[in-house]
Amino acid sequence: MPRLLSVKTIVIIFTGILLITTAVSCNQRNQGPEVKSLPKKVNPPVHAEYVKESDGTVWIPLDQVARSFGLRHKEQDHKIKIGYTDVMLEIESGSKNAKAFGKAVTLSKAPITRKGIVYVDEASLSRLLNTNVQFDHKNQLLHVESLYSPEDDTVVDHSKDSKLKRYKLLSVADNQDQLVSFAKQYLGVPYEFGADPYEQSKTFDCSSFTQHVYKRFGQSLPRLARDQAKLGKRVERSELQVGDLIFFTVPGRFENDKVAGHVGIYIGDGRFIHTWGEPGVQISPLDSGYWNKMILSMRRIS
Repeated sequence: MPRLLSVKTIVIIFTGILLITTAVSCNQRNQGPEVKSLPKKVNPPVHAEYVKESDGTVWIPLDQVARSFGLRHKEQDHKIKIGYTDVMLEIESGSKNAKAFGKAVTLSKAPITRKGIVYVDEASLSRLLNTNVQFDHKNQLLHVESLYSPEDDTVVDHSKDSKLKRYKLLSVADNQDQLVSFAKQYLGVPYEFGADPYEQSKTFDCSSFTQHVYKRFGQSLPRLARDQAKLGKRVERSELQVGDLIFFTVPGRFENDKVAGHVGIYIGDGRFIHTWGEPGVQISPLDSGYWNKMILSMRRIS
């Protein structure tokens, strides 16, 4: 006949079970709710010293927006240019008319200037960047989602469009050695974001440099890298020839990394010439180093 457990033993067993159950329950509560993974591209919030009007309008400084994306920012004659190595956004203080990625946009309110700093309102900033913008007034933090180019990434072959070509006294394909020599004449010319034509500024940014070189050989290129990337025909690395354009991505700034943010000209022997910060116009390796990892496409425009 089995022995009956004593009352004391039963109490000890029950207390032990209760303690174990409580500990497990507390441990589960401490774990908290399940955290969903964040989107792949989330820009960290940036501190913004905003200005708030009596009507509730919140004005956000553009220079701080540019810094949050690691973009360059240039102000001159009440005009503001923002971009990577060439201009992506153009704004003018006191005017609702602006440009975003080469497209005209109308802002909800004209930007204002206070103590030399240009501000835009939240709605206009969302329109300009074509993305969601939220401002945390309590903590003075600006949350901006990834930039999105309003134009699709369809590449158009304009190689047969006579409107995009000048009368050719020279050509890229037939004068490769001359093109390399001409481009190298500008080695060391300073880089300037949003540079005016070389004849005026004696500086280049990435796309004004390629535009200047190609103009010498009878080709008329658009001003911005992202627009140059839509001309001609795509070529592979094995097909690359002297004079072909090489386009590079701007990783992490955009919802779509297919937006061309930088451009250079292939000069043979696995090298390309371009301008990027110091020391200005320079030659870099294509098959190694930083730029090799950023290649977006290679195109022949001739």
